[in-house]
Amino acid sequence: MDPIRQLRFAAFVVVALLGLGTVGYIYIEGWSLLDSFYMTVITLTTIGYGLPKPLSHSGTIFTVVLALAGVSILFTVVFWAVGSAIEIASTQKMQHLFWRRRMERVIRGVKGHYIICGYGRMGQVIAAEFRIRKVPFVVVENNPEQLPRLVAEKVLFVEGDATDEKSLLAAGVERAKGLISVAPTDADNTFIVLTAKGINPNLFVVARSITIEDEPKLRRAGADRVMSPYVLGGKRMAWSVLRPTVVDFLESAAYTERLQLEIGEVAVAAGSEFAGGTIRESRIREKSGATVIAVKSRDGVLTSSPSPDVEIREGDVLIAVGTPHQLEILQSLAQ
Repeated sequence: MDPIRQLRFAAFVVVALLGLGTVGYIYIEGWSLLDSFYMTVITLTTIGYGLPKPLSHSGTIFTVVLALAGVSILFTVVFWAVGSAIEIASTQKMQHLFWRRRMERVIRGVKGHYIICGYGRMGQVIAAEFRIRKVPFVVVENNPEQLPRLVAEKVLFVEGDATDEKSLLAAGVERAKGLISVAPTDADNTFIVLTAKGINPNLFVVARSITIEDEPKLRRAGADRVMSPYVLGGKRMAWSVLRPTVVDFLESAAYTERLQLEIGEVAVAAGSEFAGGTIRESRIREKSGATVIAVKSRDGVLTSSPSPDVEIREGDVLIAVGTPHQLEILQSLAQ
């Protein structure tokens, strides 16, 4: 049993015995609450002070039963509780338990966050990017070797198997905005996607595919995006040779920790001043400083290098380049 639950149970037994003895003396002897409680205490603790009042025949029998049964139960529970307290005090269990319970309360209050399933090398990189951009996230991990790292980095996490529905629910999957599955195997990733989508069909899910052959399976399972690190890494290395300057620009816009330049996406909401006008009429560059490099329509059509005469409609997504501050201005204008 959890040491904290042991202490709570011990406290419950003590209170129950005191309450039972007090009520018994009130009912049998007709004593006041104070006298009944006093008699119960001196009986259970075997102190042996004088009686508040003479006992009746029934009261004497009740006292004998309370002393024989109650004292044995009380001392057993007290020794048990003392052993649990010593165990907790001699280790770091108490600190860990309090910290874990506090973390569980925090997770229950999080919403609109992202869930990272797996905290291996890729999961750690994803978490670092989220921290830089101040994106709320919760990690689900069952590898005991990774748990000390999660604690040291003060990451919100659920210790459990991400393929288990209970673990995803503990991470708030029904309230989450998205999920990234980077479990060790494609089979685990497929099952995680199926489980997560079954709980929250609106969840945006990105899954890692170790083998190219498993990408269709992950898509059929419900993944909105499937990423193969080997394919992406190979393409990036090829581009580093063929177009090194382009790669430098993309890295500065998407991967740098300084965030001097960033590529962002902004959804055009209903009632936005941009909706219904063209890029030229919206004067996005003049108002925000950001540059629109692509427009994705609500129908899913992506228009790269849009002309100034492209019409912006409600529900479109603007892909723009700018500083974080410029993109924030663009975001506010698009709302």
